[in-house]
Amino acid sequence: MMYETKEAKIFTCTQSRYLAEQIAAAYGVKLGNVITSTYSDGEFQPSYEESIRGTRIFIIGSTNPGPENLMEMLLMIDAAKRASARHITAVMPYFGWARQDRKDKPRVPIAAKLVAKMLEAAGATRIITMDLHADQIQGFFEKPVDHLFASTIFLPYLKSLNLDNLTIASPDMGGSKRAYAYSKALKSDVVICYKQRAKANVISHMELIGDVTGKNVVLVDDMVDTAGTLTKAADLMMERGALSVRAICTHPILSGGAYEKLENSKLEELIVTDSIPLKGESKKLRVLSCANLFAEVMHHVHHNESISNKFIM
Repeated sequence: MMYETKEAKIFTCTQSRYLAEQIAAAYGVKLGNVITSTYSDGEFQPSYEESIRGTRIFIIGSTNPGPENLMEMLLMIDAAKRASARHITAVMPYFGWARQDRKDKPRVPIAAKLVAKMLEAAGATRIITMDLHADQIQGFFEKPVDHLFASTIFLPYLKSLNLDNLTIASPDMGGSKRAYAYSKALKSDVVICYKQRAKANVISHMELIGDVTGKNVVLVDDMVDTAGTLTKAADLMMERGALSVRAICTHPILSGGAYEKLENSKLEELIVTDSIPLKGESKKLRVLSCANLFAEVMHHVHHNESISNKFIM
């Protein structure tokens, strides 16, 4: 007897509902029904309100701090495992806690490794994410990881700007590989910023490696948190003779005084995805949706089709 492959079901964690609705619409299915009960002390319990037995399910949720976002993803995965879902894919547009990917000083955790193990222990059978802070985080998992690149979203937009004398810039040494990949696709020059930190989110010194005189510069990074690095780099490049400075950053964390810094900076625009819900507004922000990218990849994963063109820069 032949059985038809069940269509996948898509569910969402609370904070990623808007993006999940866009992904489900692009995929062509309705978002699954989950209700979350909350106790007076803040403890919460998600509940699937439909059968998922023997089904591939996708759970969409970015895990940016606070910790409740990660905890909700873990509870959703555990509930799906106990409800006999056949495949449980954690779709994490932004993989939180990824900056702690190594011991950079004594007696600190490797949080990215811990998160990977927690997801697997909860019952995730596959991970789909985008623009990890460090590529090697994929190696923290024993399950398959599909690491998508937002360049497939950003590059068409950059090409549509038709900028003359385009130069790609990395705001730090760690992002040089990403900058070179963009420069290769756009056939442009590359410059790199060298920065020293006094402590987390505080830059003590920054230097520019390369010439930006008469150039339209595009800074490339995986995330923007306080926007200190980006705005300082933009101001430095304008001082060195750049015609304009833009920035593309996949994940718009934008915490602390980020919006104020952005408004007061010499950045012409900050181009981001909707991997994380925005906390505020700025006329300098341009948001490009990653919904179609995730919907297409999820469809290919469910039907066992190749997705290699979506995670090769």
